[in-house]
This record gives sequence, structure tokens and C-alpha cells, in this order.
Amino acid sequence: MLIIAGSLRVEPAAREAYLADCEKVIAQARASAGCLDFLLAADPLEPGRIHVYERWESAEQLAAFRGSGPSDAQEGEVLDADVQRYLISGVEAP
Repeated sequence: MLIIAGSLRVEPAAREAYLADCEKVIAQARASAGCLDFLLAADPLEPGRIHVYERWESAEQLAAFRGSGPSDAQEGEVLDADVQRYLISGVEAP
């Protein structure tokens, strides 16, 4: 299993529009084979920050989806990104 997690920064005034533009990508991801979860969400304390969380069954399924990621216009709006990929070797019950 893979988890992609971190944050993006956009202009605070553009964040809601950016997230609205991402709704189609979120829906596509969630409908993709191997996607267990996919979320982009506004940070409640920092106006320009967007949290990124993805969970995938395999690297191959993630790679198959990546071609339908953000558009060039969306990428141009990102001022900074700190997003990491984590390989999960096991999951324990809480």
C-alpha cells in the first residue's frame, strides 16, 4: 500500500477556486482501480494551505492514474508543495 501525503500552497484568495477545479480529479481518482482514498482539503488555520492525502493499493495503480492528474493551469497555481510518498508494509488495527 502507498500513502501520498503532504500539503500544497496557493494564493489564499485562489484556494477555494483551486479546490473547486480539483473536484473532477478527486472523483476520477476515487473511481480508479486501486484508489482507497483521495482527498484535497483546505487547512482550517492557514488560508493558502491545502492538505493532500491519497491511499493506493499499489504503485502500478497510482502510476496508471497519474496521467489524469492536475492540469498545467492548476500546477501553475501551486506556489509550493511538500508532498511525500510512503510505502506501507503493514496495517494494524487501532
